[in-house]
Amino acid sequence: MDIDFPQYSLSSQLRGHEDDVRGICICGDVGIATSSRDRTIRFWTLNPSNNRDYILSKILLGHTSFVVPLAWISPTEEFPEGRIVSGGMDKLVFVWNLVNAEKLQTLKGHQQQVTGIALEGSDIISASVDCTLRRWRGGQQVEVWEAHSTAIQAVMKLPSGELITGSSDTTAKLWNGKTCLHTFSGHSDTVRSLAVMPGLGFLSASHDSSIRLWALSGEVLLEMVGHTSIVYSVDAHVSGLIVSGSEDCSAKIWKDGVCLQSIEHPGCVWDAKFLGNGDIVTACSDGVVRVWTVHHDRIADPQEAELYASLLSEYKCSRKKVGGLKLNELPGLEALQTPGTSDGQTKVVREGDSGVAYAWNMIENKWDKIGEVVDGPDDSMKRPVLNGKEYDYVFDVDIGDGEPIRKLPYNRSDSPYDTADKWLLKENLPLSYRQQIVEFILQNSGQKNFTFDSSFRDPFTGSSAYVPGGPSNVSAVSAKPTFKHIPKKGMLVFDAAQFDGILKKISEFNSSLISDLERKNLALTELEISRLAAIAKILKDTSHYHSSKFSDVDIALLLQLLKSWPVEMMFPVIDIVRMIVLHPDGATILLKHVTEANDTLLDTLRKVTTNPLPANLLTSIRAVTNLFRNSCYYPWLQKHRGEILDAFSSFYSSSNKNVQLSYSTLILNYAVLLIEKKDEEGQSQVLSAALQIAEEENLEVDTKFRALVAIGSLMLDGLVKQIALDFDVENVAKLAKASKEPKVAEIGADIELTVKQS
Repeated sequence: MDIDFPQYSLSSQLRGHEDDVRGICICGDVGIATSSRDRTIRFWTLNPSNNRDYILSKILLGHTSFVVPLAWISPTEEFPEGRIVSGGMDKLVFVWNLVNAEKLQTLKGHQQQVTGIALEGSDIISASVDCTLRRWRGGQQVEVWEAHSTAIQAVMKLPSGELITGSSDTTAKLWNGKTCLHTFSGHSDTVRSLAVMPGLGFLSASHDSSIRLWALSGEVLLEMVGHTSIVYSVDAHVSGLIVSGSEDCSAKIWKDGVCLQSIEHPGCVWDAKFLGNGDIVTACSDGVVRVWTVHHDRIADPQEAELYASLLSEYKCSRKKVGGLKLNELPGLEALQTPGTSDGQTKVVREGDSGVAYAWNMIENKWDKIGEVVDGPDDSMKRPVLNGKEYDYVFDVDIGDGEPIRKLPYNRSDSPYDTADKWLLKENLPLSYRQQIVEFILQNSGQKNFTFDSSFRDPFTGSSAYVPGGPSNVSAVSAKPTFKHIPKKGMLVFDAAQFDGILKKISEFNSSLISDLERKNLALTELEISRLAAIAKILKDTSHYHSSKFSDVDIALLLQLLKSWPVEMMFPVIDIVRMIVLHPDGATILLKHVTEANDTLLDTLRKVTTNPLPANLLTSIRAVTNLFRNSCYYPWLQKHRGEILDAFSSFYSSSNKNVQLSYSTLILNYAVLLIEKKDEEGQSQVLSAALQIAEEENLEVDTKFRALVAIGSLMLDGLVKQIALDFDVENVAKLAKASKEPKVAEIGADIELTVKQS
């Protein structure tokens, strides 16, 4: 850190917005405009009485949804205070007269949210999630062009006159009119904000938590890493200072690539801008705009600074956890006035910003201090995320047998029994594991004194939960038959991948192609290799699947490899596709490329099954199985069901146990889908395949189990029960029930019960 750098301190707080403040526009010496989720734009002017505080001057009303980008048009004789241009979630761009806060123009044309505004002479340039840039002149649209393949998040005019755009496709682009002069690639996630760096080039802030300084030639001059979450904004000052705002609840000040100061906020910092005098303005999710200064005569009075410190402490306390509990939910020191009930009993209380553990000393009749509880990491005040949803805990569960680690999400407000049951069904594991999973949840969430609620009922069977040591309770009312494993709901996928190994294998194959004169033209460029690495990075980050995006060129690159690479080199590429289809955005973009005339998925399937190589067969069947994760592929899976099942029909007898299990999983997923679609012909084909697996003697337990679950589900909820009976399914059930493997015996009993219902 620069020891001579003066630290920024709170100067003033601008209160008035009723929701998140999303954008800031510095209007020269006239004032500050701010935009908000509350659908308003507010204009603030300096209080002439103290030259430090800002007062609310005007409120601009008109947007019907939240407002983000703002731009200021300098004063003219007609508009002495200038004009404000605003863009909103309502797809509209408004031009406002700052003198009377009235709308001058409404610019309609964008199909989705407006995300950026730039001024070019008298023209207004707007950017949108609809991937277009639009030029407006005199209130009329005069130009529109698609600038990126995915959402544009920012647009900015350079001093030299060109435009720069940033996009969810991870790139920034330099434009001269509608001509793209250069594409800046390097970020691994959305480019969210742009700023001019005087005399050097421009800055980009990204969802990948970094900030980059670029020369216009494309060279990265600096990379600033320090934020722990999405960086939403970046700005620069003529002094060389840079400020950034982030979801990690901080604004950071940088110089020459070094973070000089981090200013904590009681919420996400959506925007941060420099005033001409070097002060900084920040926009926070708590609805407050704050000004920060290094000038002693503009620093807030001690009382206001103390109140802000208290607010910040309270916010951090409300988010901090100790021992899995929120700090602000812990009792205070007064709880130690109540005697303990047993020697060694522990109690955690709140002392300031910490949780402190005490143990009851029965002999001395007092609480002994053990120490501060430090096993509840703050983790930048973020909760674990699984499939786009936050939880109190996401446990890693190793069920052994070479199976991948399973993710078990849990909230302390949920019943552990309910959580265990739903998770076991989702993961296709026996319900006999219930108590073991419940105890695992209780132990790892610190709920050692959990009291079972006797009113609990199994959400899937309607029966009471098993309580160890509890009395038998036989209902006098005749209950409906209950099944342990059927009907199967939800799809199973193969979601574990060794990305480093995949990329290494692709690199090896690529080197081989480069050294082969006849096939050298098939080799990837260095840029394409780096693109694949960026794809893998996105796929690794499962906690951001709900927000991360792929570009169209990413998917096109993978499909081109499937078409052009030699068959013996295809399996690592297929493996990436296998994971792409588990990603919401990746799956959607891939489907756009699957057309009647150019169905690369089907062509690849035909290619690998016509020239059977073990690695290709395993990755391809798992890729097809993973398609069931997204309902958008259901029509494709139904349409090509016959060809897909025929192509893989011999896999049940493979000597490779992983191939066996993959085929059985494909059959089970098809059973679930075709039951839902009431496709009797398809159900009949799947039943036949499942029976073939079930009757095979030397198969792995899980392979046989999944086939039996498919049979039972088709009999219980499908349209082919009579066909199953005609195929002597009763004998299949009898053999399964006699198995030494508990879950195979349980599903055998389930199928036997469906037979008895006939």
